[in-house]
Amino acid sequence: MEPGNDTQLSEFFLLGFSEKQPEIQPLIFGLFLSMYLVTVTGNLLIIMAIIVDAHLHTPMYIFLSNLSFVDICFTSITVPQMLVNIHTQSKVIIYANCITQVYFLLLFSVLDIFLLTVMAYDRYVAICHPLHYMIIMNTRRCGLLILACWIISVINSLLHTFLVLRLSFCTDLEIPHFYCELNQIVHHACSDISLNDMVIYIAALLLVVGPLSGILYSYSKIVSSICAISSVQGKYKAFSTCASHLSVVSLFYCTLLGVYLSSAVTQNAHATAMASLMYTVVTPMLNPFIYSLRNNDMKKALKIVLGRVTRNRSMDLA
Repeated sequence: MEPGNDTQLSEFFLLGFSEKQPEIQPLIFGLFLSMYLVTVTGNLLIIMAIIVDAHLHTPMYIFLSNLSFVDICFTSITVPQMLVNIHTQSKVIIYANCITQVYFLLLFSVLDIFLLTVMAYDRYVAICHPLHYMIIMNTRRCGLLILACWIISVINSLLHTFLVLRLSFCTDLEIPHFYCELNQIVHHACSDISLNDMVIYIAALLLVVGPLSGILYSYSKIVSSICAISSVQGKYKAFSTCASHLSVVSLFYCTLLGVYLSSAVTQNAHATAMASLMYTVVTPMLNPFIYSLRNNDMKKALKIVLGRVTRNRSMDLA
């Protein structure tokens, strides 16, 4: 039988948490459903707060609202499919859905990386060039930066997806994740994957290592500027403006590296799935808390949003 003919008929198996006992599957389902609802609700509140409060219509919060939107989409690509699989006790995902998931996972993960990089640049300008901040980070430049993030992410996702579509699969593919992971799919193909591997390595170098280098450079300049401030209060105020972003960057890159290091070091499907869970579910869930708990402006805006929601519900009930 020709391998190419099998591609359209392939069924992919998401092993994820298949090793878990059936009796605790409802508990796992409830846990992940709760985490998903918290993620969506928290990020939606961040977006609504930024829209409602005119004081938050600044570059930093515009980038943050885009990051929250991307986190909602990123989580929605993986968790609903996982919940369906747990509820139906099925590990199967059809070929078309798997490829679609690969495309959107690549799109939103790269968007996450670039938005975090742009936010680091924004903090660099705010702290190192405060007098020129409004000139450098004007509305037009913010829009162009966000547009560039989307264009690069879309091109990267399309490139990887088209390269996967040219591959043939002789047997059903077992993926030790609860979502379709690009590297796992590529390395289970029957046809030549040298081009896919080369593009994956080059993309990782340009789209992961490159932005990380930019973030580290920005924060090296930020630290130098903060150290030059004479007053302790001034140093604290300057550091507090980028502490939340630095926490999110650390969490994002640590979990991202954890996924790929665990895949390289261990063949344990459960360990790999747990590392993937941190990257795709836990990090987007924690981001709203990180950005709101230490930010007084965000707390005030959230109180306004929650107050309006409460009043509207009271009026509806009346």
